Amino acid sequence: MSHLDILKDWYHRIWIEQDLAAIDAYFAPHVGADGLMPDGQVGPEDFRALVPALTALVRDLEFIFDRSFETEDWLWAQISVKALGAHDMREVRTTGQVAMRFEGGKIVEAYNSFDFLTFFASAGLLPEEAFLLLLSGERLG
Repeated sequence: MSHLDILKDWYHRIWIEQDLAAIDAYFAPHVGADGLMPDGQVGPEDFRALVPALTALVRDLEFIFDRSFETEDWLWAQISVKALGAHDMREVRTTGQVAMRFEGGKIVEAYNSFDFLTFFASAGLLPEEAFLLLLSGERLG
């Protein structure tokens, strides 16, 4: 199985099927993912809370793998995310990138960068022009 196949399986099994018990099958012990939360790595226990929290906001979640590049032990992928807002069925979209190193078919390093500002704005949880408001110096909240 290629590294991209493992990543696709991760998103399908964990994020779409909500098989949270399978999280440990993807990560080597004591490994977390950087870049998802401002205060550090997200480990398996954190994913068990993060996945339901984010997926409660959307329906019909879909991950599109726009571009990817693999080496012997690294994978980089650019991902588009599409869904419908759980409350009003509006279109929710965002993009992100992941870089991961694999050993023995498991993730041993993971670096993420997702556009959560766009995600929360398109889900109706921030003003639609949140980026422009923040850029102008406005405070939200």
